[in-house]
Parts: sequence; structure tokens; C-alpha cells
Amino acid sequence: MLLAVLVLMQFYRPKKNSSQGDHSAVFLAETNPSKEVMEVFTQTCYNCHSNNTNYPWYNNVAPISFWLARDIKQGKVALNFSEWAGYSPKMKDRKLVTIKQTVDSKKMPLQSYLWAHRRFRLSQSERQAIIAWADQTSVFYQLNRRPE
Repeated sequence: MLLAVLVLMQFYRPKKNSSQGDHSAVFLAETNPSKEVMEVFTQTCYNCHSNNTNYPWYNNVAPISFWLARDIKQGKVALNFSEWAGYSPKMKDRKLVTIKQTVDSKKMPLQSYLWAHRRFRLSQSERQAIIAWADQTSVFYQLNRRPE
């Protein structure tokens, strides 16, 4: 019975997270991350936090495809770099604070993502670069920053 369910699952696929265009242009223009931070976002974060995912080969195997679709959907609800232009300044600031907190606490990238993508494990220097970038970019910080 279980085998039959697994076989039948192969014929139904969740919708792929794929769209045309530059998915991070507004985000990059507004936040101006360093090359190092941008590389981390591109390689590690955008797959679950943008409107375009580069799927691994095993996405074609159910139930893994459903698991990935769920993680991507949840990731986009939490933060979608492709929808950055639609966030209010206050929401952008909250997102930056959340990025800082989740990276600092090592909640991101998810352990389940790192299990299959060990090469995307963030080094301490990458984490520090993201945290510094988030502090510097914060809308609240920019509005309340005093000239030195």
C-alpha cells in the first residue's frame, strides 16, 4: 500500500517557484550589500526567500518535492527578497532585524537545508558580515543616524 502511494505521488508535483525577471534588483539597489553578503544571499538564501528557486535534482522525487515546496512557501512568507519593493519602510526594518537575529542565532540557514547543502554552511565571518550589513542598512538606523 505504501509503495503504491509513493508511486502515485510521483505523478503529482507541487507548483515550482519559478518566475522571470530580476528577482532581487530593488532589494540590492536599496540595501547595497557587499560582494560577500550578496554571494551568501544568492547561493544560500534566494532559493527559499525569493520568487525563483534553483531546484536540486532530487526535487523530482516525491515526497521530497512536497517537503521542499512547503519550506519554500514558508520561507517566502517570512521574507521574500523579490517582494522587497512592496514592504513598507517599517517592515523593511523589521525584516533586517529578523535577518540579523536568525543569522546570529544560527536558525538560518535551516539545518534541514544544510543537511543536503553542506557547502552553504555559513562561516563565522559570513555571519558577522551579514549582521554588520543588516545593522548598517536598517531603515531605522538610517533615519536616526547622527552625522559623525
